[in-house]
Amino acid sequence: MTRIRLIGAAIAALTTIALTGCGAGDDPLKDDAGSASSAPGSITIGSANFAESELLAEIYAQALEAKQVKVKRTFNIGARELYLKALQDKSIDLLPEYNGALLAALATGGAPEGVSSPTDVLAALKKVLPAGTEVLEQSAAEDKDTLSVTQETATRFSLKTIDDLKPVAGQLTVGAGPEWAERYQGLKGLESLYGVKFKEFKPLDAGGPLTVKALTGGDIDVGNVFSTDSAITTNKLVVLADPKNLYTAENVLPLIRSEANNPTVSGALNAVSAKLTTENLTTYLAKVQVDKQDTAAVAKAFLTDNGLV
Repeated sequence: MTRIRLIGAAIAALTTIALTGCGAGDDPLKDDAGSASSAPGSITIGSANFAESELLAEIYAQALEAKQVKVKRTFNIGARELYLKALQDKSIDLLPEYNGALLAALATGGAPEGVSSPTDVLAALKKVLPAGTEVLEQSAAEDKDTLSVTQETATRFSLKTIDDLKPVAGQLTVGAGPEWAERYQGLKGLESLYGVKFKEFKPLDAGGPLTVKALTGGDIDVGNVFSTDSAITTNKLVVLADPKNLYTAENVLPLIRSEANNPTVSGALNAVSAKLTTENLTTYLAKVQVDKQDTAAVAKAFLTDNGLV
């Protein structure tokens, strides 16, 4: 989930990924046995540091366990820069990703111009994946970054699109995850593509409760909120349209190290992707975020309700 673009140094490192493991003592994500993938038939699943990523990772984990695959969970790693490093050094083998965000992170100069549909984004993504990694089938479920404002702010400044922010952004404060300051699909892209430069940026969390609370409480004027977040409906937020497609397709799909993949693994995960939709992902995520249900219990309910276990 925000999960959009690597800083230059990180991109360079990832595009020359060697996928060589470190010693067990070199990385806190590894257990005492060494590489996370040292045990035959086992997979270590990671996630980013927001609720939707953790829910998807737990759905993957339980789907694999239902096929007798041994799973280790290493969730809530952090932003993309951190969890892709963990994939690189074999601390993790698998995690849920978003096709557009990953493409923007890995492609030199960002997502190619004119590439925005799910099919086109996936095709472009496969061309830039680091050696030794692959993506499995993508789902219909899509979760985009948004710039959202309260109804009061939208009315006051006549805001309907991101373009509308340009003449007033100098009066406004925006909030998002700390990494947003360095990402193209954050402050950099807003300025270069839309000419939007805010008065202040407040580092909060990646589309999470801190950002929503700051937005609804008036501490920020504009917030980076994910499109499947129930807080948009609950708080009657206004999502600003993105006419210049700063945010491309963001379909959920598994990113996996090729060494960890096999027919059992891909079969289980592809079956999950076939059932995931934006609507049901939003519904089950609300059970975690709004109803405060346990993530593992919600993941189990998703798999049961969709005939996957």
